[in-house]
Amino acid sequence: MSPRSASVNEELRRRSRERLLQAAVELVGEHGYDATTLGAIADRAGSARGLVSYYFPGKRQLVQSAVHRLMHRTLQEALEREPHTEDGRERLARAVDAILGLARDRPVLMRQHMAGILHEEGFVQCPEQQRLSELLRDTVARRGSQDVDADYPMLRALLMGAVYAALVPGAPMPVPVLRAELFERYRLDWDMGAPPEAQPPGSSCDTDLSRFFATGGIPAPPPER
Repeated sequence: MSPRSASVNEELRRRSRERLLQAAVELVGEHGYDATTLGAIADRAGSARGLVSYYFPGKRQLVQSAVHRLMHRTLQEALEREPHTEDGRERLARAVDAILGLARDRPVLMRQHMAGILHEEGFVQCPEQQRLSELLRDTVARRGSQDVDADYPMLRALLMGAVYAALVPGAPMPVPVLRAELFERYRLDWDMGAPPEAQPPGSSCDTDLSRFFATGGIPAPPPER
């Protein structure tokens, strides 16, 4: 048997990392952060336990990266859905609804994510977070911002604040109320994005997250000549 090429090995490593990200999102969403161990994540991903530390410094970094991936891909999906639009106000409305929708539909996961950000280790800078940042910055720019470097952090802070308010144990604010506040601030029409009355709560919560993580099989190498 011929040895695998460098490109195939790289693809194997990439997909192994993807499986760990997907497993982390699934298990934390099902059982919470404290009840989810690195061993359980590795087992769900079908990976050797030692591989977790190869890709991630620890559980907190892995979970934050996994949630940032879910947020990034959820936002990307919302921005690209049909009918496609280049209208900056509509794209901002879709962005707000995508992030608030995660708080509504995946409260355990997003509550653990917010708690992780407030931990002393703070915000994890990772490729997944950078892609999320790029999408939000682009959304701010398309809306016509004259100072993206100032307006993007404000949007990020407002979205994080709204998610936190929606998830406070014992005193959550309703997502439609938070949505209305953000829409008023950015002068968005209520029927833009994905209005809450358009679908019942939880109807968009898809338990199959595989489309957000490239975990398919590895293409077979070309036949030897």
